[in-house]
Amino acid sequence: MADKYNTKCPGVKRLMREAIELAQATEEYCARPLEDNLFEWHFTVQGPKGTDFEDGIYHGRILLPKEYPMHPPHIILLTPNGRFEVNKKICLSISGHHPETWQPSWSIRTALLALIAFMPTPGEGTIGSLEYSSAERKILAKKSRTWACPQCGDIINLLSSTAAEPITEEEQSVLNQIAFKGEEEQNAKPPVEEPSQDVEPQVLESTDNTTTFLDQLTEILVALLLGVVAIFIYRRWDIQATHDDDL
Repeated sequence: MADKYNTKCPGVKRLMREAIELAQATEEYCARPLEDNLFEWHFTVQGPKGTDFEDGIYHGRILLPKEYPMHPPHIILLTPNGRFEVNKKICLSISGHHPETWQPSWSIRTALLALIAFMPTPGEGTIGSLEYSSAERKILAKKSRTWACPQCGDIINLLSSTAAEPITEEEQSVLNQIAFKGEEEQNAKPPVEEPSQDVEPQVLESTDNTTTFLDQLTEILVALLLGVVAIFIYRRWDIQATHDDDL
């Protein structure tokens, strides 16, 4: 396979190194690239002990981008398990769904450890998650032992009795940070609209300055007119009174 790829490429160099590190299968997991494609790996993991998946053996694919390890891989489960949809990319903060949380120091082993650790966790509506009952998952766990991969064969033969390397403090710190995340775009609920209330129209008093000025002018003119009429009547009365006195 080395002849097929540019070994000076950082991604190729990194994947070849990881392939050597993971060449020995363990009782917990194994992973290796396909013979004709360094950027597609198949993996097998043992269900975590003390959970509904304890007796299960689960197989899947890891699709690595050309920019690996700068960009994260996609993880796909192939074995029915009751926790993840098969043949669908899992939404994990260490997977391709969330490149913003990916760290180049993480590896395929880190992704496998994270997958095992989070199998028993609630799905909470994340992409690729399922919420099967405990009984259904236990049934699927037993059935998984007879599952076979077209490329890899019977998956029960892929793991070994060799103990996996202990989790380092750095890996444990990473696992504590990793969490399955839901697509906000899919889980976001539309805002609840308050029922519209009919607002009664308010009658506003006129504040037209022109109208107010005309009203005031009219009042002044009326007052003047009344004054003129009063003076006219008074003078008429006064003239009549004087004329009567002369007679």
